[in-house]
Amino acid sequence: MPVKSKRYLNDMRLKTVDELDAELVSAKRELFNLRFQNATNQLDNTARITDVRKNIARIQTIITQKKMGLSD
Repeated sequence: MPVKSKRYLNDMRLKTVDELDAELVSAKRELFNLRFQNATNQLDNTARITDVRKNIARIQTIITQKKMGLSD
């Protein structure tokens, strides 16, 4: 895993569930905008869609772990 994503993951683990929920909403909104830009041929960096999708999955995983008490 690249250093950048590890740093992102550690930052996410320090947040509360409410903050993670807000971050999740923000990431989903960004993904919607990226998909819209892609559909209208305005998106230059299509790899960003994959990055945002992975970040959404990471956030959801951390939320699940926190709710189950698997992480601090």
